[in-house]
This record gives sequence, structure tokens and C-alpha cells, in this order.
Amino acid sequence: MESITMIVALLVPNFLMGIGITAAVIMLLTIAAGLYRQLAYLPKFFWQYPMSYISFTAWAVQGQYKNDVIGLEFEPWVPGQPKLRGERILETDLGVNSNHSKWWDLTALFFIFSCHRVVFFMVLKYKDRAVLLLHRLFSKQSFEPLRKTPSDSFRREKYTSSKRHQPLHPLSSQEGLASPLP
Repeated sequence: MESITMIVALLVPNFLMGIGITAAVIMLLTIAAGLYRQLAYLPKFFWQYPMSYISFTAWAVQGQYKNDVIGLEFEPWVPGQPKLRGERILETDLGVNSNHSKWWDLTALFFIFSCHRVVFFMVLKYKDRAVLLLHRLFSKQSFEPLRKTPSDSFRREKYTSSKRHQPLHPLSSQEGLASPLP
């Protein structure tokens, strides 16, 4: 979460916008974790495939579930039935795939953390260059129509001099000073 917060803080202009965008990004990543609804019940196109793999919360929750439940036996819901194994509870009740171990989940978390840090470094290093490039691009696009059809303010004669840079006249030719000095 810290890495995501730092990336968003670099990209947004003020504090309040940063809080809102960070909360939204972290909530999107938390939805795919299987805390609120099992991953099998979420739409496959967006939530199951890309979001569940890039969500650090999904990998952390799956690793925690595996750490807490694998190897344990639980009392059945109905007395007299056989005890429930932790692996079965993971797959049926929690919707967690137990094909890989908790160490794989921890490795995925470390990889996601490293990727977030690399993205943070890239944003930190190239943000100013990208902003300058975008300003240059947008200024070219906004002045292009003006160059094609000049407005009245741009229709000046090419060789007229401004009033500020007129040749100097002697004091006697200026208004109010035409009379000789006493």
C-alpha cells in the first residue's frame, strides 16, 4: 500500500486528491482479493484474470488462509460426519486454489512489491520530462489553429513600429513646450 500511495502522491497535484485516488486504487485491488465475495463469483474478464493477479491483497489473503488452515481438521457442521480437512475448506468455503504453497504467494507478493518500487522510481525519474513533453505537445496543438487562421489581434502590419520606439524629438517640438524658454 505504501508503494501505491507514493506513486499516486507523485502523480496528483494536491493532498486531498491523492487521498481519494489512493483509496480508490486500493479498494479496486481489494475487491479482487476474495474478502467480500469469492473470486469465482466475480466477472472473469476484469476481476478474475488481470486484477486478481496484480492485486497484492489477493496474494496476501490466499497466503494467510493457507498458513492458517492447511494441516488442520475441523468439526463437521452436522454431528456424526467425518471431520473437515483444512484443504477442503480452502477450496469449497473460501474459494482459494491450493495447488501452490503459501511460499509461492509470498514470492508473488515480493515480486509485486518490487514492481511497485520500480514503477515509483520510473515515475520519480521521468515525471518532469513527461510533463514537459506533454506541455510542449499540447501547446503545439492549441496554437496550430491560430497559425492557420489568424485572429484580428495577430493581423498587424509587419513593418510598423510601436509607439514606444519612436525616434526622439527635441523638447521644443513636444506639446506644451513649443514656446522659447525665458
